[in-house]
Amino acid sequence: MTTVTDGRAPAPSDRRPARPSRLRRTWDKHWYAWAMVLPVVVVLAVLIFYPLARGFWLSLTNLTEANQAAEICTRSITGGEVCKANPNRWEFVGLDNYLRVLTGEVGEFWRWTGVTLIWTSLCVVFHYGLGLGLATMLNRPMRLRGLYRVLLVLPWAVPAFVSAFAWKFIFNERFGLANSLLGTLGIDPVDWFANRWTALFTAIVTNIWLGVPFMMVALLGGMQGIPGELYEAAEIDGASPWQRFVHVTLPGLRPVSMTVILLGTIWTFNMFPVIFLVTEGQPAGQTDILVTGAYRAAFEGIRNYSLASTYGVLILSILLVFSVFYRRALRKQGEVW
Repeated sequence: MTTVTDGRAPAPSDRRPARPSRLRRTWDKHWYAWAMVLPVVVVLAVLIFYPLARGFWLSLTNLTEANQAAEICTRSITGGEVCKANPNRWEFVGLDNYLRVLTGEVGEFWRWTGVTLIWTSLCVVFHYGLGLGLATMLNRPMRLRGLYRVLLVLPWAVPAFVSAFAWKFIFNERFGLANSLLGTLGIDPVDWFANRWTALFTAIVTNIWLGVPFMMVALLGGMQGIPGELYEAAEIDGASPWQRFVHVTLPGLRPVSMTVILLGTIWTFNMFPVIFLVTEGQPAGQTDILVTGAYRAAFEGIRNYSLASTYGVLILSILLVFSVFYRRALRKQGEVW
């Protein structure tokens, strides 16, 4: 049968119902999942995304403690207050803060960056090296292995500020354990915080104490996930313990190692309490890193909120660039991350 049409649109009853969009179909099918994710999204928006956006906006202004008020109020002779508009009210300045920081006009960004890179590199190298050695030792059968594991995890369980104060006392010039040990060897006491490099050394030692347990636990878990058949096959082939470690353990730990190195780098880069509580930037701010520099801009002297926000955005940018290149390097090595 042939249907004859006269070119007119079909009647409404002949039209097919519109197909719901993909988003609508997903919502109808998985609405409960969206409902459970919503509180997390709200919390992240309030605690992370809004402060991040606010900080970026402040970095584009010249907001300080002195110019944040819209009005300046003074007391009159009669005891009342006379208020007038603040002529130096903060304003939008664009990228001026970034130019001033990067050119060295304000702050000491490049010196802090150099100290931060030295601090981060040495800490992460020792974290991973010592953590790998301890994990290898604890992965073998031995007496009291459980006790050793508990004792080695204790520094991680102690709050960072407690460990920082403890190590600061250990390196005290007059009463510290470090100088007492040097005295027994006939060496004069050292004023650890009077020199840039010795002060930085105390902070690095403290952070190694705090960070090694995490690396040890993570790598120990990775070792226990390596199939034992690989070690048995290597041993049958005549591989020495060192060869088994190099050709079986290290490749088996590669996914875990890449992750913990990235996390360790980010955490150490932003490790505020150790530098702030142990060295306090001594001597004369020479051991400050980027995060302590941002803190001093925001809370010491005339509080420069815009400058502190600029440091925060630059710190975030450095870590994002590092993460991107780190991820590309992993992909080239065949790692999926």
